[in-house]
Amino acid sequence: NDPTWHDRGEGYGDYWQGYAFGDLSTSATTRREVLAHLLPRLKIADRCRVERRFLVVRGDLRTYKIHLGSGNVLMEPNDQYLCIVPNRAVSYQEGDERLFLPFEGDSTLSLILSKAFLLADDTTITDPTIVRQIKQS
Repeated sequence: NDPTWHDRGEGYGDYWQGYAFGDLSTSATTRREVLAHLLPRLKIADRCRVERRFLVVRGDLRTYKIHLGSGNVLMEPNDQYLCIVPNRAVSYQEGDERLFLPFEGDSTLSLILSKAFLLADDTTITDPTIVRQIKQS
């Protein structure tokens, strides 16, 4: 799932592109329906729309397209890939007020939503790797 993979799998570039941004699977189609129903209830609803294979998120710096199958992100206007690696090492303690969404078995939906919240407020992103990619043209 990493487009910067050194040898790109020698011949697997088309496969990666198809997986990362291609047609939606049945579960991704269901994910799109869930998102369409959920979005109007979210704080970022006015910055998001579902468009075919993507959740489109309008930030202040750029507009982002999050693929509903893979969770990978493209930035407009030139469909530049944005690499955001989830921090799976984060642990939560009792009393933590973070919101956990009840989508058992669909970690991709949680990933898409977390990226959407992050990118909708893109001027507050402090991670230098992400900021550098966003400011590149």
